[in-house]
Amino acid sequence: MKKKITIGILAHVDAGKTTLSEALLFISGRIRTLGRVDHKNTYLDTNAIERERGITIFSKQARFSSEHCDFILLDTPGHVDFSAETERTLALLDYAILVISASDGAQNHTRTLWQLLEHYGVPTFLFVNKCDLAIKRKEELEKELADTLSPLCVGFLESESRAELEEKLAFVHEDFMESFLAGEGIDDGDVSDLISRRKLFPCLFGSALRMQGIEYLLDTLDKYTLPPVYDKEGFGARVYKIARVGATRLCYMKITSGQLAARDEISYLSENGTRITEKVSQIRLYSGDKFEQTDVAAAGEICAVIGLSATYVGQGLGLEKDTPKPLLEPVLSYAIELPPDCDTRVYFPKLKELEEEEPSLHLLWNEELSQIEARLMGEVQTELIRRLIRDRFSIDCTLGAGRILYKEKAAKRVVGVGHFEPLRHYAEVQLLIEPQPKGTGLIFDTHLPENMLDLNWQRLVLTHLYEKDHRGTLTGALLTDTKITLVAGKAHQKHTEGGDFREATYRAVRHGLMKAGCTLLEPYYKFTLEIPTPAVGRAMSDLQARFAEFEVKGSDTERTTLCGRAPVSTLFDYTKEVIAYTRGEGRLFCTSDGYEPCHNQDEIVADVGYDPEADLDNPPHSVFCAHGAGFTVHWSEVDAYKHLEANVKETADGAAILPKPSALSRKYNISDEELDALMLRLFGPIKRKQYSEPKIVSAGKSEKPHKQKTVRSQRNMVIVDGYNLIYSDETLTKTAAFSLEKAREELMDLLSNYVNYTKTELVLVFDAYLVRDGAGSEFVHDGYRVVYTKEDQTADAYIEKMMHDLGPDYSIRTVTNDKLLQFSAVHAGVSRMTAKEFLEELTRIGNEITEFMRKLSQSKG
Repeated sequence: MKKKITIGILAHVDAGKTTLSEALLFISGRIRTLGRVDHKNTYLDTNAIERERGITIFSKQARFSSEHCDFILLDTPGHVDFSAETERTLALLDYAILVISASDGAQNHTRTLWQLLEHYGVPTFLFVNKCDLAIKRKEELEKELADTLSPLCVGFLESESRAELEEKLAFVHEDFMESFLAGEGIDDGDVSDLISRRKLFPCLFGSALRMQGIEYLLDTLDKYTLPPVYDKEGFGARVYKIARVGATRLCYMKITSGQLAARDEISYLSENGTRITEKVSQIRLYSGDKFEQTDVAAAGEICAVIGLSATYVGQGLGLEKDTPKPLLEPVLSYAIELPPDCDTRVYFPKLKELEEEEPSLHLLWNEELSQIEARLMGEVQTELIRRLIRDRFSIDCTLGAGRILYKEKAAKRVVGVGHFEPLRHYAEVQLLIEPQPKGTGLIFDTHLPENMLDLNWQRLVLTHLYEKDHRGTLTGALLTDTKITLVAGKAHQKHTEGGDFREATYRAVRHGLMKAGCTLLEPYYKFTLEIPTPAVGRAMSDLQARFAEFEVKGSDTERTTLCGRAPVSTLFDYTKEVIAYTRGEGRLFCTSDGYEPCHNQDEIVADVGYDPEADLDNPPHSVFCAHGAGFTVHWSEVDAYKHLEANVKETADGAAILPKPSALSRKYNISDEELDALMLRLFGPIKRKQYSEPKIVSAGKSEKPHKQKTVRSQRNMVIVDGYNLIYSDETLTKTAAFSLEKAREELMDLLSNYVNYTKTELVLVFDAYLVRDGAGSEFVHDGYRVVYTKEDQTADAYIEKMMHDLGPDYSIRTVTNDKLLQFSAVHAGVSRMTAKEFLEELTRIGNEITEFMRKLSQSKG
């Protein structure tokens, strides 16, 4: 049975990627004639815009075979403006071919693609194209790739012998050195394994246009690829593309587990969260523009499905999870201006169909300006969107000047407070807001014990954090590179509703950002500028004026290459200027390089003129209640009105952080002997009779052997802090993680055996914060008392009061890890025991019970 491999071809623009696809399809017999990009007749670039510009815009698939493999080929765009389309296909690939022009070498975009392949863990073959035009020898190109991309790049030269290849492999990998020195040879399976684990990157050389090295490339792929292993049980698929042919909606997906049959029903969530169940009416297997219809698509297959109306790009179906958002983001925003007779509000939902098919367009509605905006990677996409709108809706639109997409991050660590308490509503939320390193994005977390705020409310706060696009306070730009942690919160037993926490959460974020201030971030480009050497002075002067950081990468008497980084705002329109002053001989290559602090923040903030307090969608103020009426408190005064104190402290540098439980433990970590000595000095000798542990003794000789009797002190009592004991036991802690009620039941069962065997009076106390109604209750369970304290009464307070109220008739032992409660126990003349010690006693008693039952069973036998 042949291997089924999904392989993608990636490259910098003009590296010859589409020409290589044509060559592979031709050499394998899939097509009869070779198409050419300049002749506008290639097998895969079928879109009119693609053929006019000579570039690939939309990813397409083709099918071809070798001796042992059936390949599904995905041809991806090479232009940097369509990088998001390329990135979406990477999650589908079993292997990739990275095409590099021999004359240009590894460009900036090549390095970006290499990083993406590494991020998605795709095994990669390198094909150095256009070797017929290159001046450098293959050995020089091989060394350059090893220096630029990875030392694991090894040339698989068609002209070299097997022994020469094995020698190179032995020097790259220690695994092969021993076999090579022993003269045993290197097994092809071991080579394939290293390639599949990205421990080896074969480099092949040739010319796709001249059909040089293509057959050797196909043989290498056939020989050194391993078939992926898929789960045959349970359907799973990943959607990577949406397209329309006339009125027919095609959902392209890769089956990642199980299989999909025509007329199967698929249940999934739409983007707005609606559960939808639809039947698959048809499954197509495309190759170019042609397709075959099939009844069943098995795992590993890439197919187009008809019948699903609300799926979206990146969605996981069945057992598959959604694909993470692309790492490459748009950096420019353009206003789409429709003809006067076209209502923009009416046409916006229609235009969203284009975003469904091409998600990198990022179409948005700007309510403030009542206009449609497109967020794009570059100017080439502007031509695409104009063409798509004209072809689909017969409308000639124009795009306004490109606007930079800025972002913001918190400037320092602060605690933001959000309080929402109009009449008969209540919620307070406090959030720790911390700036994060570049590229982190937004992180949401909670660091709040369950006895401070119920888990249901905590989950609701996190949901509200995730659901909103949070904005900064300088320009109203989207927030990024910030961590927001829930550190305090409070609900009211009767008056709190879900919407109250939404309001409190939003206000807490905004309040924190107003306190901390924000840093404005702008997008940056990595660039490579190739110019004639006489123009170097002009280029350097221009780059310095555009706030670029750069270095000379290579220079001779004719050409000079400059590489560096610069703000998108200063560089995105520089290409035309380069062409002008170099008379068409200069080339500028740019690729996205994330966000950095803005070089002219004050100027941008002044130009935008954003007023954070006037933003009605993001209010920083809080609402409190007094005398039966709600009133608004300005954000600068909220801290004086807040009801809670967040559990944070100041570090040496003044930054607010959360204390670790281990640190608090060390703070109060004194031995029992030290505690006794301290209390003796403070309160004098303890006069109360200490607790004597119950003892189980065997019956006398005259009694039956299976009977035992208990000898114990009069009125012995054990008081147990329930939650303290639960979270001191590993098993009970794991149970509590998914069901606190179940953990309580298991603890009560353990104590039932203990009480009935030792005849000890026991009181088990649970904290009121963990009881739904908070009203408090008391009942008898298997011979001992279980107490749930009242609202606003902790277990510690209840136990302390109980110790002082019981009087001298009881010999009391308190089970707790709380050091303050242990202090109080010593003062009251009460014996104390840690949770760990009591758990050991429970284990010992359990073993005695087991042994007693065993002896009892033997005596009856």
